[in-house]
Amino acid sequence: MEPATMKAIICPRYGPPEVLEIQDLPVPVPKEKEVLIKVRGATVTAGDCELRRFQITPLFWLPVRLIFGVFRPKKSMRIMGQEFAGEIVQVGDAVTDYQVGDKVFGMAGLGAGSYVEYRSTDRFKTIAKKPENMSFAEAATIPTGGLNALHFLRMAQIQQGEHVLINGAGGSIGTYGVQLAKHYGAEITAVDSAEKLKMLQELGADHVIDYQQQDYRRNGQQYDVIFDVVGQDWSSAHLDSLTIGGRYVGANPTFSMLMRSLWNRLSGQKKSVRTGLAGETVTDFETLRQLAQDGILKPVVDREYPLTELVEAHRYVDTGRKAGNVIINISNAHEK
Repeated sequence: MEPATMKAIICPRYGPPEVLEIQDLPVPVPKEKEVLIKVRGATVTAGDCELRRFQITPLFWLPVRLIFGVFRPKKSMRIMGQEFAGEIVQVGDAVTDYQVGDKVFGMAGLGAGSYVEYRSTDRFKTIAKKPENMSFAEAATIPTGGLNALHFLRMAQIQQGEHVLINGAGGSIGTYGVQLAKHYGAEITAVDSAEKLKMLQELGADHVIDYQQQDYRRNGQQYDVIFDVVGQDWSSAHLDSLTIGGRYVGANPTFSMLMRSLWNRLSGQKKSVRTGLAGETVTDFETLRQLAQDGILKPVVDREYPLTELVEAHRYVDTGRKAGNVIINISNAHEK
């Protein structure tokens, strides 16, 4: 029998890591299409930190503020954390394809986070069975980085032998992006800070660039695909670095990027700008699970913290030095 209360980290107001608080909350009761999961591992992503301090791109600032809370996070939105892995301990009456004891990973989505000991989630949208060769901690890194990398690299329509540059390759999305692009048969140039370049080469990058020493937009090289995870300094200079027929794919849409994407489509330009937001589907979760099970996708883990040290984990991710993923060990996260 599960306990009546659980430990959870809440975000009562927007601000620095110190706004996060640990509280005792009731263990949720799953609805008929939900499962109750004992969370073993979670992560801290750059997106979690941006939302905590509400540093949101102007394009989405107003709608996100209305969803999450104008002056402070709404009560239903105060538990953060985008991704998790754990074990099912209870199933709703309408759930037939999962059972107690199944090990799963998934996305928390809007309105309910992963910084908890237990969470209920809709089995039809956001979870998949954990790869057997991964621990809970490793599997928790798949959803955010994996789903975004899969979505945007599909958008890029990479062909065998094409030269793909990944800007911001050393984070959670980028590290999975390097592995996926390699799986698609691309020649990869990875761009990030100097301390991450060796790791990126070990993941399969054929060439690496320290962005502090060289601007890839002005090095005279051209690429078939530029996958820009960062996207904060978008300009038409990116198009000069594309081959004829090349595709720029931006994971962080800006207004000017969207306008350029529309203009390029309407005017029939031979270099395209593509952007948008990644969704969450059962099919994509299963694709990622199989790629991880086959050893094609492997997690990069930088640091690990217990749930009680979540503030310190957020402080570290705020520095921008995170390589791959930061893990939150909630309960025996290293079990497989």
